[in-house]
Amino acid sequence: MKKNQHVVPHQGKWAVKGAGNQKNTVITNTQKEAIDKARNIAINQESELFIHGKGGQIRAKNSYGNDPSDVKG
Repeated sequence: MKKNQHVVPHQGKWAVKGAGNQKNTVITNTQKEAIDKARNIAINQESELFIHGKGGQIRAKNSYGNDPSDVKG
């Protein structure tokens, strides 16, 4: 099952959490470490990666799924 991956703040650290999961997949000391781990998971699952800022709002996202190839940009 393909689950979108979220990088979220967690008690002064950063966590990777699959969409809809109660538990964190991994907790890291830096956001960069969490992004790297979440990106690998998203690539393997061909899903989306959502990066949240310290306030919890989405600040960036990347798609590693089936993007249409006819999109210009």
